[in-house]
Amino acid sequence: MPSIPRKRPASVGSGIPAGGDPRHAFIGEAVGTYILVLFGTGSVAAAVATGAQMGLWQVAVVWAFGVALAIYATANVSGAHLNPAISLAFAIFRRSEFSARMLTLYWTAQLLGAILAGISVLVIFAPFIERFESVNGIVRGEDGSQRSAMMFGEYFPNPDVYGTGDAAAGLISPAGAAFVEGFGTAILALVIFSLTDRRNAGLSTKNMTPLLIGFTVAALISLFAPLTQAGWNPARDLGPRIVAFFAGWGSIAIPGPSNGFWVYIVGPMIGAPVGAAIHELLIKPGLRRDIASTNGSVGDENS
Repeated sequence: MPSIPRKRPASVGSGIPAGGDPRHAFIGEAVGTYILVLFGTGSVAAAVATGAQMGLWQVAVVWAFGVALAIYATANVSGAHLNPAISLAFAIFRRSEFSARMLTLYWTAQLLGAILAGISVLVIFAPFIERFESVNGIVRGEDGSQRSAMMFGEYFPNPDVYGTGDAAAGLISPAGAAFVEGFGTAILALVIFSLTDRRNAGLSTKNMTPLLIGFTVAALISLFAPLTQAGWNPARDLGPRIVAFFAGWGSIAIPGPSNGFWVYIVGPMIGAPVGAAIHELLIKPGLRRDIASTNGSVGDENS
């Protein structure tokens, strides 16, 4: 009896499993991004509108678990990129595992998942957002309504920390915010590429990879959220921002104060390939030599 070919399972950061269906990958990326953005923007909404989270680290930890659970849920379907910038980095540096021809499919799925998550947060938290705006004298769509719009898109500097207005805007420019977003995304991509390199013997079990990626996000949030709200993911920002635009925030959402919504797209899309390049050009050669010298073989190659 002839054997039935088995699909090679995808791993974190790879693409569609061998023999897999692109439709399944689309669904995996949409569902995974939905989970990630739901946990993330939901934690911000709970903190801002209800005071449920006490301090930045509690919000960051919810983000961490959201990222990890989203990866666990979808890695074997699509590779769990869940981030257009990370997909771009894999298309550049791991072409044998993820083809650039799949970028449009992945980006569309990621944005769709993020939009659906933004709609979910809007529907679930609507009365609490309205109460927050009423209590604080916020008129949705006018200057100052960044304080409620920040539950969806992101703003620089963080309106919950520095408020809004000219004094706050003078603290960081759009270019400075884009640099922060690019820098943080570069760190995230560096960690992801290191953790998903099969020759990295420093991680004894790959089952920990999603949690470590999640808590890398949490650590970066705790450092940089006061500056830019710490996006690191164009879909995470743009999807809910589109929802906010149509939910009454208008130009406060897009293009945003200082026309700055591009910061959360351009910064990460530049930063992720930079972080991936650091791994591929500086870290990866060292891993190859270390494993060859200690184990007697190079091990699996990532290309």
